Amino acid sequence: MAETKNVTDEIFDSLKKNGFLPIPVQEINSDAETVRYFGGDFAEFIEAAKALNAKAIFVETLYLEDDEFYYESGVEDDDNGCCCCKDNGEVVEDKSEEGKEAPIWLDPEDLDGMDLTLLKPELEKYDERVGDECGVRLTIPGADHLQVEIFTDWYDDFAGLVDEASDEIELDPKAALKKMQEAVKEN
Repeated sequence: MAETKNVTDEIFDSLKKNGFLPIPVQEINSDAETVRYFGGDFAEFIEAAKALNAKAIFVETLYLEDDEFYYESGVEDDDNGCCCCKDNGEVVEDKSEEGKEAPIWLDPEDLDGMDLTLLKPELEKYDERVGDECGVRLTIPGADHLQVEIFTDWYDDFAGLVDEASDEIELDPKAALKKMQEAVKEN
């Protein structure tokens, strides 16, 4: 039986074939360094590395983490206003028939931490992959680090489902919350 290589081994081999010394790293502190995110694919990244006269490339193995199953709006809590005010301070009221019972004002960030499997049950099949290698982050060191992330096919599928669930929340947080509540009742 042929040995199955993981994505990190495949990338290491390819980097070596292209004349680079792959340097495994655990984490690069992007808060302390200027990072440029490369917009192309792996082959184009190699071309860029050669054009930049890179001698080595940092390789960080990425793993599926359990927090990726939960919604993250990306909005920081600022506590500068109430949850029912628009940016200009105007109170937003729900005038729908549903809203007349008990007005609820929701923004996507109000649903931070919600379990996305309640919106996309298909995500549950990936739960067994938590801790599995899902990709690599390659970085060309320098004054401005150049990075690209390469993911496995299964992780791309997982990320697509997470994006769909997140879009559902961002398009209509109230409907998404109702759907999640119904999913909880069914279980």
